[in-house]
Amino acid sequence: MSTTWGNGRLQALLGIEHPILLAPMAGATTPALAAAVSNAGGLGGHGATTFAPDKLRAEIAAIRSATNRPIHLNFFAHAEPPEGGEAGPAMRAMLQELWTSQGMGALPPASNPWPSFGESQLAVVQETRPQVVSFHFGLPEQGMVDAVKAAGCTVLASATSPAEAVVLEQRGVDAVIAQGFEAGGHSGIFLTDPVSGGMTTMTLVPQVADAISLPVIAAGGIMDGRGIAAALMLGASGVQLGTAFLSCPEASVSQPHRQALLGAREKGTPTVLTRGVSGRPARGLANRLMTAVKALEHEAAPFPMQNALTRSLGSAGDPELTVMWAGGGAALSRAMPAGELVALLVEETTSILERLRPTDG
Repeated sequence: MSTTWGNGRLQALLGIEHPILLAPMAGATTPALAAAVSNAGGLGGHGATTFAPDKLRAEIAAIRSATNRPIHLNFFAHAEPPEGGEAGPAMRAMLQELWTSQGMGALPPASNPWPSFGESQLAVVQETRPQVVSFHFGLPEQGMVDAVKAAGCTVLASATSPAEAVVLEQRGVDAVIAQGFEAGGHSGIFLTDPVSGGMTTMTLVPQVADAISLPVIAAGGIMDGRGIAAALMLGASGVQLGTAFLSCPEASVSQPHRQALLGAREKGTPTVLTRGVSGRPARGLANRLMTAVKALEHEAAPFPMQNALTRSLGSAGDPELTVMWAGGGAALSRAMPAGELVALLVEETTSILERLRPTDG
């Protein structure tokens, strides 16, 4: 049964029962996770940026073999880095020490692992026609946005300020993801200097809801029914959760990452926002690597080239050198299958909203 909370706009736009979206986290979402969320009545998302076209086609086929409900693909729309971009000498020296400590040999040059949305990705979208396509770091050029919409896809994009939301509405998106400062992974900031900070979810969502006429999807630090209810009260039509789903068995996260999420409450593990991992601000659980790159983030290679220097460090399984993306609500993580989590989120949110409903007399 469809939920009626969230004013119903998002359910109607996306063809879903519950206005709960799985954040399409590159490297962490899987076809199984996306399908489970869609089958439970939400919108399953999958991070598509890191896949070559043939692999992306296979991923989409795998999702569709497991669900006949709407699916959501996300792409990055960042500016391509300059040829020969490189980290500064102090950053390279520090990372070389870490590589040596892991027996990994010489630190490689910075390189670009993730192309921005372009013709090859557009061709896959036009061929496979996912129901929903979203963009991070702004939007690609207008002709590509128009082509995605012409393929029958609903288009979403992330905004970290009311001004960004207005630009997205003007460029023709169908709904805006209002991404607060607490969000795990990469901030989608695109209008201002990426290191200038951001707005919290609580301050961002009502201002975006006032600034545009489109449905607003709240994101950042939302982990349970309390957060969903709060976002709806602030003017959101729905929510997007990422970190909450990382502890599900269907998610593609390392065992150290999963254990750190589930132990964050007991240990009081904070999160760190730094551009030292990838070249753009991104939030993850604090550990030795995050602390080290944060101190030298002014010497990071351009996004996404810095990833070539940092992401392999966790391959040996050392949790102190593993990049573990997580939002500010990580300590509220719960381990259960994704479909069960969606059902629990619906139950929690409905219960809270019913308690808040005015009664006669």
